Amino acid sequence: MKKAVVWDLGGVLIDWNPRYLYSKVFTDEKEMEYFLNHVCTLEWNYQGDAGRLFADCIGELSAQFPQYEKQIKLWIEREGEMFSGPIPENVQILNELEAVGHDLYCVTNWSGELFPIAQRRFPFILKFKDVVVSGIEKVTKPNPQIFKILFERNNLAPEQCVFIDDREDNIKAATALGMQGICFQNPRQLRVELQKTGFLTEK
Repeated sequence: MKKAVVWDLGGVLIDWNPRYLYSKVFTDEKEMEYFLNHVCTLEWNYQGDAGRLFADCIGELSAQFPQYEKQIKLWIEREGEMFSGPIPENVQILNELEAVGHDLYCVTNWSGELFPIAQRRFPFILKFKDVVVSGIEKVTKPNPQIFKILFERNNLAPEQCVFIDDREDNIKAATALGMQGICFQNPRQLRVELQKTGFLTEK
């Protein structure tokens, strides 16, 4: 069987941070941090990743924090401004892995509503043989079920896969199923780890 490299997107191949948007919205940094830590939190965003419609999430949150209704709506209206772009060194590694013949897959926590926009914005996503999107499957990492969807849909054996993610809890879930795991810290570290596991050769 071919070896498969399974990628995360946000924080690994794509630089995403709500502060890229909200630093332009708020003039007070402390208020921005309050908003992102108590209103539009990552936990709240995970509802969209898990399959809820953002219209419902935004309506519910706006009722809870009416003073921030305008800023909450920007989460979708100006969603593209949360991205600085791809992480070029990692996209280069992706291309090298493709060139040496490894199959490429992706397991991502991403809204099913918004993922088609990401596909158009980041063409390298088309390199993946399959992308398991949490918002479509309605199960998020680190739930083991999302990895089992990948295995079953693509006839993959976990021991033939290496999984790259920037969150330790997601890596632990993957390795518990038998995958190799690399917790991404920086592009140089990623390259070295892929060389150690035999997925890339040293230049």
